[in-house]
Amino acid sequence: MVRELAPAKVNLVLHVGPRRADGLHDLCSIFASLDLCDELSFEPAERDEVVCAGIAGPNLVTRALEAFRAEAGDVPPLRVEIRKRIPVAAGLGGGSADAAAALRAANAIAGEPLNADDLRALGARIGADVPSQIDPRHALVTGAGEGVEPIDIPDMTLVLVPAPEGLSTAAVYAEADRLPSTRPALDPGALRRLAAAPLAAFARGLENDLEAAALSLRPELTRTLGALREAGALAANITGSGPTAFGVFESFTEADEAAALLSDSLVTSLQRSPP
Repeated sequence: MVRELAPAKVNLVLHVGPRRADGLHDLCSIFASLDLCDELSFEPAERDEVVCAGIAGPNLVTRALEAFRAEAGDVPPLRVEIRKRIPVAAGLGGGSADAAAALRAANAIAGEPLNADDLRALGARIGADVPSQIDPRHALVTGAGEGVEPIDIPDMTLVLVPAPEGLSTAAVYAEADRLPSTRPALDPGALRRLAAAPLAAFARGLENDLEAAALSLRPELTRTLGALREAGALAANITGSGPTAFGVFESFTEADEAAALLSDSLVTSLQRSPP
C-alpha cells in the first residue's frame, strides 16, 4: 500500500491577466500550502476504484491515473481511498491536490519513470492547480498554473470559512472579464518582494483580482469578510475563485479565538515542510 498526503492551498495573492486567445488567463499568485490535508491510500485491485465517503461521481484521481498510464506505461489497477478533510468545491485545491497525490503514487508504484518536471507537465493537462501540488509547498505560480517557483512566506495562521454552496470557476472568470477586474500586465517580481516582507506588511499587500467577481455573484460573502476583520484578522480575502473566505492571524491562539465567533469555520497553520 502507498499512502500520500494532499495538502490544501490558499491563494494569498491572485493577480489575473486578460483573457488569452485560448480562453485561459495568465495569472501570478502566491500559493500557501496548508497543514489541512486529505489522506489517500493506494493498493492493487482488480479494477480502478476511487472511494471517498460522501462524495460520488467523477474524480480527478481517476483522470490522473489514466493520464499517467498513457504517458509512462503500465500501472496495475488500484483501489484509492480518500480520507477527505479539505472542503469540497471551496477554492482550496482539494481535487487538484488529490490528483497530484495520485500522480506521485503512480510514479512510485511504476518505479519513478518520471521526474518532478514531467509530473508537473502531466498535471497541467488535468487542471491548472495540479502542477503546483506535485511538490506541495509555498510557491509563486505563473502562466496558466504551469510555472511553479518555491518561495518562503511569513509564518501565519489562517481561519477558513467555507460557504455551503460552491461557485463555478468559469462563471467567476467570465464575471471578472465583464467587470473587468483583471489587469493588463503581471509582475512576478512584485510578489517576490511582497513574500519577503514581515507579516504585517505582507498582510496589507494581499489581494485577489477574482474577489470582486465572486462577490458580484455571491454578495453575501461580503458579510463573511467583514466578520473576519471584526474578529481581528490582519487581512481577509476570498481564495481563488471562491467561495471560501480566509482571515490571516499572527498566532494560532488569536485564530482559534476568532474562529469561535464564526460558524462553520476552521483553523489551519501553514505547512512547514513538504509532506
